[in-house]
Amino acid sequence: MMKKWTAPVVAVSLLFSVVTPVVAAGNDKVKVKSVEFFGMDAPQTPEQKNNLMYSTASVEITYNNNSKQMFPLSYETLYRPGDIIGGKTTAVTTYANGNVVTKSNGTPYVSSAPDMNSLLRVPGMPDHTYYLINHYESFPKNENGADNPGSMGLSTVVLDPAAGKLTATDVKPIDFSAVHGIWKPCAGTLSPWNTHLGSEETDPDARAHEANPETSATTKFMRNYYQDPTLIGNPYYYGHVPEVSVNADGSTQVVKHYSMGRMAFEIAKVMPDNKTVIYGVDSNPGGFFIYVADRAGDLSAGTLYAAKWIQTGTTDGGSANLEWIKLGHATDAEIGQLADTLKFSDIFDSTNDAVKGKAEGYTPVKTPANGKKVEWLKVKPGMEKAAAFLETHRYAAYVGATVEFNKMEGLDFNEKDNKAYVVISYLENTMLAEPGAPADDIQLPQISAGGIYEVNFQPNRKTRDGEKIESHYVPVSMAGMLMGEDLAVPDADGNKANVNKIANADNVVYSEGMRTIFIAEDSSLHKNCYTWAYNIDTHKLSRLVSVPGGGEATGLQVLENVEGYAYLMLSAQNPGYVGYLAGIPAVSNDVKK
Repeated sequence: MMKKWTAPVVAVSLLFSVVTPVVAAGNDKVKVKSVEFFGMDAPQTPEQKNNLMYSTASVEITYNNNSKQMFPLSYETLYRPGDIIGGKTTAVTTYANGNVVTKSNGTPYVSSAPDMNSLLRVPGMPDHTYYLINHYESFPKNENGADNPGSMGLSTVVLDPAAGKLTATDVKPIDFSAVHGIWKPCAGTLSPWNTHLGSEETDPDARAHEANPETSATTKFMRNYYQDPTLIGNPYYYGHVPEVSVNADGSTQVVKHYSMGRMAFEIAKVMPDNKTVIYGVDSNPGGFFIYVADRAGDLSAGTLYAAKWIQTGTTDGGSANLEWIKLGHATDAEIGQLADTLKFSDIFDSTNDAVKGKAEGYTPVKTPANGKKVEWLKVKPGMEKAAAFLETHRYAAYVGATVEFNKMEGLDFNEKDNKAYVVISYLENTMLAEPGAPADDIQLPQISAGGIYEVNFQPNRKTRDGEKIESHYVPVSMAGMLMGEDLAVPDADGNKANVNKIANADNVVYSEGMRTIFIAEDSSLHKNCYTWAYNIDTHKLSRLVSVPGGGEATGLQVLENVEGYAYLMLSAQNPGYVGYLAGIPAVSNDVKK
């Protein structure tokens, strides 16, 4: 998610670098027993509030011999977007022909909005060398006012095995010309089979595009990307999960998974069966979806399901049981062919006349499309599959799934406890009681600061219609776990939410070795956004990093042991630095003394 920002900014990427500790003599190796973070205060000085991306937090490691060590966390710089690495400018975008997009003075457009990071290693690479995939969610508009293409970048990163220091030695954009370009890439994950699963954060409204295709956002985008003023855009090419494969030589292949549906993806998390995927969706309102692939490790074909919220409580963010509705089964190839040829009016009959709609058998829905207004729809004969996979939110609401979540963003999975942690960034709007709305499944008290929910799973559940879901990872209930706190009156620093609690979490990642959820904020209720650590056993919340005012923290990835070091990847948009936070020992294996 990216909020509006108008001041000149510089982007940030952070990593937790970890130093292997020295422990008591006489032990060849010990194991990490527990990890406890000690948080930092909120920024106090104007310099801290406005200019610094910093940490004064620390971490205490307890080992299985009951010895303890405290490690201070400190920040080190990797690079800043716009810097030159290996003769190339970081954080640039390209046209479809591969040329870097430049201003009339010849300088490249540089993104101040990096998001996801995936640090990965490919067999055949030199020792201590890794690739880092970054998302760049947006770029400044070009000099004619059109949106510049989004971008993903591939950096080469070398690890110093003696100190754990990371150094970027090369950068280049990833080529998306084979899939019509990349549309506002947001969060992402590294798949279990070592590919990068990204996201396109918005799904352009095909109904609005069809009403005025010459001026639509997708037409402007495609004309700029392909440098062809005669093109008419196609909204069905955008709003998908892209998958990037990286080879040892740095070459890449990209696909978009049309069979996973089309929506405002925040993140797609693959479960331990390598088949089931749960989605975070950055929509207001939005749904909760799972996808079950036909084959493990292959997301090119599968079945898509949408959740129905059956509310069971209203306190502390509320709680519910979840029922599942099958939307359909499809392959990338067949939905890709439909995307090439169909318009919105080929899939739906529609009207905004409620009385006429009722009389003619239309169904009212309220989705992010059509300006969140109620629209009345009827699926045309034989178009159910096209509706399910190209108009996923509209069709989910049409068949009775809950499309009322307000910015269900990042999520991650705790395999040992069989739980997921899901962000609801704002408990507002459609998550409150809405008398007269087409559907009103969610009726909760308002918490503008939002929160994180715990989701429970069971295997091989059935849909609402009694059909078995072929997955061991079906969400069956969810409840508020860690909530923010709105302030009736802003505090002395102007914070509108309690500064010692989370506000408008954006992304989360979970570390099993640390039993800790790392939380990145994107909030206007806090004057500074923070990254937090939350221990799921002790319930201790610790502030780890502060972002300069107006910026957001996002792009999390946790790696528990990389050559004896651990890293928490963290991007910060507007402003920041590219770097890493040093301090925590590797936790996933034995630690040598």
